Amino acid sequence: MDLSYWLDRAVTANENWSSSFGPYPEHPSLGVDTQRFGTAFEDLTERLKDNYPFFHPRYAGQMLKPPHPAAVVGYLSAMLINPNNHALDGGPATARMEREVVQQLATMFGYDTHLGHLTTSGTIANLEALFVARELHPDRGIAYSTEAHYTHGRMCKVLGMEGHPVPVDHQGRMDLDALEELLRTGRVGTVVLTAGTTALGAVEPIHEALELRERYGVRIHVDAAYGGFFTLLAGADGPEGLPEAPWRAIAQCDSIVIDPHKHGLQPYGCGAVLFRDPSVGRFYLHDSPYTYFTSEELHLGEISLECSRAGAAAAGLWLTFQLLPPTFEGLGQALAAGRRAAARWSRLIEESDFLELYQPPDLDIVTYFPVTRPSSFSQIDAASARIMQTGMTDAEDPVFLSTLRVGAQAMDARHPKITADADGARILRSVLMKPESEYYVDHLHARLEDLARS
Repeated sequence: MDLSYWLDRAVTANENWSSSFGPYPEHPSLGVDTQRFGTAFEDLTERLKDNYPFFHPRYAGQMLKPPHPAAVVGYLSAMLINPNNHALDGGPATARMEREVVQQLATMFGYDTHLGHLTTSGTIANLEALFVARELHPDRGIAYSTEAHYTHGRMCKVLGMEGHPVPVDHQGRMDLDALEELLRTGRVGTVVLTAGTTALGAVEPIHEALELRERYGVRIHVDAAYGGFFTLLAGADGPEGLPEAPWRAIAQCDSIVIDPHKHGLQPYGCGAVLFRDPSVGRFYLHDSPYTYFTSEELHLGEISLECSRAGAAAAGLWLTFQLLPPTFEGLGQALAAGRRAAARWSRLIEESDFLELYQPPDLDIVTYFPVTRPSSFSQIDAASARIMQTGMTDAEDPVFLSTLRVGAQAMDARHPKITADADGARILRSVLMKPESEYYVDHLHARLEDLARS
């Protein structure tokens, strides 16, 4: 796809639309000398070189990758107009696009009815879900696993709610026995289950937790910010296929958060929250005397805690979904490639004399550590740090990883033969969220073996 061609088309389309309203004089206060602009622009592009190559499959560190060209073109096309999706008055076209893409997300998860909207991040989306949880159960708190994103504990404090971290099992998923013990106290109104933890990519047993919901009358909120789009692979054949049960159970949960700026191929500033029961919109009721004047329809700002939101985010996602819809045949193929890459790398690591798998990946995050002599927490910690630093600074063949600190108990549960001479260790963690990783994973593995043996 020729990105520059479509970006030129986007600018031309905006110029043609703008000119239809007639000429007007430009104010000199906003004028900038071309030479000054050029100098500043050169400085900008030079400073932007101080980045890691997020676009390249040799970057397998954090949850970062560039947006799809369709998202860039869609975002830019709308950004030149700069609509605000708080109200139909501020973005009629992009508000309609937002409703359409949110409907597609709801359909992907199996919701028959829904109330939802885009947000600027998964953090804000989770804040909204917990806000509704507080309004429904003002005297009860929130339960979430110790592997859940720190968002939940932080937002409980923001909302003045009691947060209850729940221990995890040996696979990094919420321990449902521990959860049930907590639920018996009657102090919990909502349980947060994570579909794709940020550390390990673990998918918690959502289908099993539903039984506890019926027994104790709690709500279930699914934080699928990272892993949500993997529902497209539930029940698929081949190494990319995922167990259906936890993903199909999401359709029965009370709320969902997903981040299209991760596997949805969008630029940052695009999260989403969905509620199964549209009546929760009553908790957002407010009065704004200077907006909502062009239509009797529900404005997006009337079902959102945020006010101004970029309509460009909706346009980018809308155009992307027109070309790569959230279906197995569409966007699912990109996720399948990352999932196959993770499965293959896991097999290579299991066969390696220099690397050891920390635990099998649920999604596309691979965790592993170098084999050391002696095999101890302190040796693994030092070797992991050395490999990451050496790999990132190698001028000839760099590789970009991240480390994950795991506690002694978690390491011992998975690898009891390692000497626990410290309270934990850093291990290596790679996120294979770019589909190109499928073609590059053999090189990554060979490079990591070289670094581990040196």
